Amino acid sequence: MNGPLSIEKEMGITHAEFFRVIRRALAGRPHVIKGNRVRIEEGPCRLDITLSAEEERRIALIALPVTRVRLAFTGYGPAETAEALAAFDRWFQRGGG
Repeated sequence: MNGPLSIEKEMGITHAEFFRVIRRALAGRPHVIKGNRVRIEEGPCRLDITLSAEEERRIALIALPVTRVRLAFTGYGPAETAEALAAFDRWFQRGGG
């Protein structure tokens, strides 16, 4: 893969919630958290995660948090990218019922 592949997501999450989840998900794995950025490096693969400013979506009297998240995959092949993206989605999956 030549340059980084970037994927953007809009997540219903605050920064505090995001960093609480990501710290738990990455426990024991090499990573650096600096400001609104997270860098995960494993061998030749690097994932840079950047959070936008927190926003708010209003529906009538309900206010929901919104954060845009950019994931930049460097050194990943297609299968590795799909696997890393699936893991990211699992980390932030919420139950319902």
